[in-house]
Amino acid sequence: MAPELVQMKCTACRGGEPTLTDAEIANLHTQVPEWSVVERDGIKRLERAFRFKNFAEALAFTNPVAKTAEEEGHHPAILTEWGNVTVTLWTHKIKGLHQNDFIMAAKTDRVYQELVTF
Repeated sequence: MAPELVQMKCTACRGGEPTLTDAEIANLHTQVPEWSVVERDGIKRLERAFRFKNFAEALAFTNPVAKTAEEEGHHPAILTEWGNVTVTLWTHKIKGLHQNDFIMAAKTDRVYQELVTF
């Protein structure tokens, strides 16, 4: 059995590596089901909107996501607004999805779960 994404570490991605196949995306997506696979400008990306009560809570989520991104060396696009943070992941060097994107998505979900009490 493959290790859970949240336990994995992002690896350096060199240009020229292949993007994930649709089957690989479908397999990894099962571990981050709340994320959507979207395509913009011909590039597949992972995206999720996180909801909060106000801007302060949204910002309190954004900062630890940024810290995690620095630790992993894999940086998402983060849009922080009043009550909403949209996180978008793709690997720029290969213009598509890489396992790193799914690892960072899982770690972003973990940050959200740690901050928000349900």
